[in-house]
Amino acid sequence: MMRLKYILSCLAFLLYCGVYAQDKPLFKVLAFYTAKSDLAHISFVHEANPWFAAMASKYHFSYDSTNDWNRLNVNELAHYQVIVFLDTRPEAPAQRAAFQKYMEQGGAWMGFHFSAFALTPSAYNQDWDWYHDYFLGSGQYASNTWRPTTAVLRVENAKHPATRGLPALISAAPNEWYRWEKDLRSNPDIDILLAVDSTSFPLGTGPKPHEIWHSGYYPVVWTNKKFHMVYFNMGHNDMDYEGHTNRQLSSSFSSARQNQLIINALLWLGGVSK
Repeated sequence: MMRLKYILSCLAFLLYCGVYAQDKPLFKVLAFYTAKSDLAHISFVHEANPWFAAMASKYHFSYDSTNDWNRLNVNELAHYQVIVFLDTRPEAPAQRAAFQKYMEQGGAWMGFHFSAFALTPSAYNQDWDWYHDYFLGSGQYASNTWRPTTAVLRVENAKHPATRGLPALISAAPNEWYRWEKDLRSNPDIDILLAVDSTSFPLGTGPKPHEIWHSGYYPVVWTNKKFHMVYFNMGHNDMDYEGHTNRQLSSSFSSARQNQLIINALLWLGGVSK
């Protein structure tokens, strides 16, 4: 009888451990956002938070988001395996120092669209060399296409976990595409994952001529091999500014292939595969 009770108690303990293991997330994500100025960026944030929450349920990670950038501190970051910047970057020196330390000590990061923006003079000056020149490698913002449109993107590194399973070309969701001060191809630390394919040209509709790209090389997704990070230029929805309704006209999560790319990258950053 005692032996039977012992066996039953062991089985109960193993069952408890199995249930606990299933409930425990594979990794934890904390996303930061501001969502205060550009309506297109606010629209993206409002889409991104429920989308990532749904992906968390599907792929068994946890997802928290906050507009309190004071949570970008050493103690808070220690509880998360992946940090996401949905629209902007930290501004306070203490927040920046905490993020740099987190990344230099092996943390993981995913950034979207405006999180890489810097232009002097502007409301977001290039006053953080480590982040813009060294970590991202892109330097300042140089120009953009307009209006937000879809683009054909070419996979530049098919061996990276983020691009695994993707075809050579994918159709991206509509976006405002950025050009950068620095040529990322000349930086040996930068691994360009996707770039605008020439079949996208002309890219943009104007009305200003310089807002339409007719040629050139434009990286849109890349990683810095010295860090566990991925930057996506996506994250700007098309909005009805001209009609004065400010209605959302496109979705940044309307491309199944682009969504696959994002979740592939996130699972790689979290240390797991699909």
